[in-house]
Amino acid sequence: MKLLRYGPRGTEKPGILDSDGRVRDLSGHVGDIAGEVLTSAGLAGIAAIDPESLPLVAEPGRFGPCVARTGKFICVGLNYADHAAETGAAIPEEPILFMKATSAITGPDDNVIIPRKSRKTDWEVELGVVIGDEARYVSLADAMNHVAGYCLINDVSEREFQAERGGQWTKGKSADSFGPIGPWLVSRDEVADPQNLKMWLSVDGVMRQNGSTRTMIFGVAFLVHYISQFMSLQPGDIISTGTPPGVGLGMKPPVFLRAGQTIRLGIEGLGEQTQLTVDAA
Repeated sequence: MKLLRYGPRGTEKPGILDSDGRVRDLSGHVGDIAGEVLTSAGLAGIAAIDPESLPLVAEPGRFGPCVARTGKFICVGLNYADHAAETGAAIPEEPILFMKATSAITGPDDNVIIPRKSRKTDWEVELGVVIGDEARYVSLADAMNHVAGYCLINDVSEREFQAERGGQWTKGKSADSFGPIGPWLVSRDEVADPQNLKMWLSVDGVMRQNGSTRTMIFGVAFLVHYISQFMSLQPGDIISTGTPPGVGLGMKPPVFLRAGQTIRLGIEGLGEQTQLTVDAA
């Protein structure tokens, strides 16, 4: 299944793609793509619905974030061996975890707002893992049973705020619009191997990232298992699993975003995003 949310910001409705890639309205069956809807039981209920029986949305307009009411937005740093190499960082012995404010979450094609006083806003295409059933101290063998599905994420980052202003990385990751997710939540059963997905990102038509989840240091199952040892994971929580090489910070000399640019990105089977960069003013 490919689940989505469509409509103006703050009033999005739940939807699903049919076999022809058309949007069907799910609002007669579920309130939103959130919470209990994302559990195994909730997804089974949606799977039992024939999409062709649902109202067709001829012009869905804007796609919103594919998941609503996310409680935790957990990011994994330096999780691709080739990305760690381009930044000059050592391969982590354990996953590097940090939080991205949920207020950063936005639709897949909404504008990316460059923060005030930003000089080093950067891009990062990432595989997002959406939690379904609650995960607490789960084993590695059982970890994937707690995954509802996957989505495309642009983990937009302000590198100066992140690394040169003291404290934790969160302040460089959490500006409004720094978390485009979607367009779809693709259910776990539709992704045969999350560790073998092509991923890419371009800026103004120039390919900047062209990688694969094959080069992840810590895979999806291990991350769900590992993170659940430190905190419970609830339905709708998102894990952003790291980025391949090609970020602006890793270029020589570094290249960062400015207002008026177009970012496009995609992951095999998970759709694409397009964002225009604008100044906060």
